[in-house]
Amino acid sequence: MTTPRVKEILSWYGSDNPGTLTNLARLLNHGRLAGTGKLVILPVDQGFEHGPARSFGPNPPAYNPHYHFQLAIDAGVNAYAAPLGFLEAGARDFAGQVPLILKINDHDVLLDEKDPYQAMTGSVEDALRLGAVGIGFTIYPGSSHRLEMYSQIHAYAAEAKKNGLVVIIWSYPRGSGLSKEAETALDVTAYAAHIAAELGAHIVKVKLPSVHLEQAAARKVYEQEKIAIGTLAERVRHVVQSTFDGRRILIFSGGPTDETSKFLEEVKAIHQGGGFGSIVGRNSFQRKKPEALKFLHDIMDIYGSAA
Repeated sequence: MTTPRVKEILSWYGSDNPGTLTNLARLLNHGRLAGTGKLVILPVDQGFEHGPARSFGPNPPAYNPHYHFQLAIDAGVNAYAAPLGFLEAGARDFAGQVPLILKINDHDVLLDEKDPYQAMTGSVEDALRLGAVGIGFTIYPGSSHRLEMYSQIHAYAAEAKKNGLVVIIWSYPRGSGLSKEAETALDVTAYAAHIAAELGAHIVKVKLPSVHLEQAAARKVYEQEKIAIGTLAERVRHVVQSTFDGRRILIFSGGPTDETSKFLEEVKAIHQGGGFGSIVGRNSFQRKKPEALKFLHDIMDIYGSAA
């Protein structure tokens, strides 16, 4: 049964067809957080993005694509996201047991690029063939290639929506136009989230924002308007506000493997700030499975509690 909270969220997407809303509802109504309006997603694109040893060496069973399907199912996450190869390796064996998201563009780290770009490694047709609920797509605001990526996702999002799929955009500021500190600066992160929403994303994924303000013109407004940014919860709240005043689902990436208590404190801040959840990859699958399950359950317990 669809809860009032899920119905409210679906009401924000008035231009979408019943197929897309059904798939969005499948995401929101699956797993331990079903019906709460919160999401925890397991993403496993790191083998492509960072290399297999860096990704799976700490927990060798994770080299097997089936490991991640089973981890997602056993943990009760809302969805499992991966590139084409990993999904093809298990989609038949685990059909219908967890909602799938096909990551349709990817990037490797074999070259040191000041302005990263992503190759198209999947398609809407692939997502439909594999029974996925949606497509995932990365953009790099700040890269000299950003305008091409914006144009690409516009075309792919239109095709996905026509075919009843959900669109999730990973929006990661990166490139020669930005300093390293700027990649997680609050003003830049909020801008990146807003860009993804403007490009038609149903779900936006960004990194947690730091207290740093990169752009002088933006810093002036933050100071003049006394926008609260001192705590992580306040910064999360501001990024949520920048994503159509919270009328688009905004989730936050987990990043490299971190100490458990620190990570859970960040999850509490996301929850308190009105964020919709987390997408947790390396922090989960690089742990041994019993520890990973407890870790994911602890995260979901926080999101399932009163803020």
